[in-house]
Amino acid sequence: MRGGEAAVKRRKTVGFGGAPPPPPPSIEQHRQHFNSRDSDASFASSRPSSVGLGGRGNDDRSHQSSMIRVINAFLSAQCFPIVIRGNPVPSVKDITETLKFLLSALDYPCDSNKWDEDIVFFLRSHSCPHKITKSSLKAPNTPHNWPTILAVVFWLVEHARHRQHRVSNPTSVPEANSMSFYASQTYLHYIRGEDDLENALDDEFIGKLDAEKTNMAETISGCHDMKGELEAKLESLRRGPSKKESLERVEADLEKDVNKFRTIVVEYTDRIQAVEKAVEEKDKELKAKEEERERISQENKELKKSVELQNFSARDVERMRRELQAVERDVAEAEVVRDGWDQKAWELNSHIRNQFHQIQTLAIDCNQALRRLKLDDIQFVVKERGETPAAVMGVDYKSVVKPALCSLYDGIKGSSAEKVEELITLQHQMSEMASKMESKKSLLESVQLQISELEEKMRLVKKETQEFTTKCDMEAKTMVECVKTEAFNLEVVEKEAAEYLKASELSLQEAEKKAEEEVQACAAQLFAIIDRRYIKRASRSTMVSRDWMALTDPRVC
Repeated sequence: MRGGEAAVKRRKTVGFGGAPPPPPPSIEQHRQHFNSRDSDASFASSRPSSVGLGGRGNDDRSHQSSMIRVINAFLSAQCFPIVIRGNPVPSVKDITETLKFLLSALDYPCDSNKWDEDIVFFLRSHSCPHKITKSSLKAPNTPHNWPTILAVVFWLVEHARHRQHRVSNPTSVPEANSMSFYASQTYLHYIRGEDDLENALDDEFIGKLDAEKTNMAETISGCHDMKGELEAKLESLRRGPSKKESLERVEADLEKDVNKFRTIVVEYTDRIQAVEKAVEEKDKELKAKEEERERISQENKELKKSVELQNFSARDVERMRRELQAVERDVAEAEVVRDGWDQKAWELNSHIRNQFHQIQTLAIDCNQALRRLKLDDIQFVVKERGETPAAVMGVDYKSVVKPALCSLYDGIKGSSAEKVEELITLQHQMSEMASKMESKKSLLESVQLQISELEEKMRLVKKETQEFTTKCDMEAKTMVECVKTEAFNLEVVEKEAAEYLKASELSLQEAEKKAEEEVQACAAQLFAIIDRRYIKRASRSTMVSRDWMALTDPRVC
């Protein structure tokens, strides 16, 4: 019996896991296989099979022109010198060279003498939906052959592009999808009977799922934190004043400062003009007083000359004394008037000085306001001597300050408009971020649902394993009890056997003969069963090899 089990196990190992899958058939076998059947619909072509039927009308011409554009783009990318044209039709040499180049791009060996046979065989072996013959390849540019040849060239270009994509991206589809790769590897280990490798693969896949679960949980928590931050930022933006409102407030404050500055400048220009008028009147009065004094001094000189020339009498002396007293009274009155005018001039000078100090303080305030407005090239420099307001202030308001303030106002207006546009773009970005967050939420919900389903499956598996372990423990306990009872029974039987030993020695020979016959019959039945199972296993191994060929077939990829 042990030898039969070893043979069955050896046959199982050789049929499933011991031998590698059979090698792919050669090119000659492919030729013998495909020469005896018709070609099926191609799975590699994205165009309908009616493209190469030589259809008529604008749709067929547009399809042909689009195919020619795709073909020329591929050929130019591959630095191929020939260009395919729709009108006029290319020559036979250009078409044959193009077909040979496409076969070489697909790494298919092409014989220069039998290239037409190679092309027909390649198209039939790769299930091309467009059927061509060797006779059509001898005159491919005829009106009834050219549409089919163009469709075949387009199909070969797509096949070459697909192969280049496969070469540039070597990762296969089962490896890209971890679940399908895990399923295929598990199935392979199962059909090979590699239970240890299957358990190791299960543990590794469960570990990867746990790691992915933790990473997904961290990502979800990070997204929740980001969501909270964005919601807080959005709430602060909603509660607080917008950038437009803050800029409008700043603009309103600047307009108030500008208006206040304008009113101050206007007031001080009016005051300066009034003071200048008063100064001009005082200058005129001073000039009149100086002229009057010169006139009086001139009269005094003339009187002195006249007095020196005259002969004085007592009456003249008395008269002159009276006139001198009158002159002294006039001089005293003039001095009193002069003292009054000096007092007025002093008061006027003090008033002018106070006004000048006020103008200086206001100029300092204006300079600080101009610095805040970033107009450093415009500064008021107050001068004591000046005939015009611009000379006193150092800067002409109408020609310098007012244009600068107007340009600043226009710049603030333009910047506020730019800020409004920026606010609109930020609102659009915020809406886009909200939509992205919603999509991420939906994605996270779907991932969470998948995680919950996997957790539920794992919980069920754990529950089943626990139940199985408890069941095994109960069976072990029952087996121990059974062993104890059987040991007791064995002692009883041994006693009985010792008693009946002598009686059974006589029937032992007959029993051995009968047992030998039964053993031979059982061995024959066992070998018959082993042969039937081996036939079944061989059929299943052929099915597995076919599945293996289907998995490794490049057309499946």
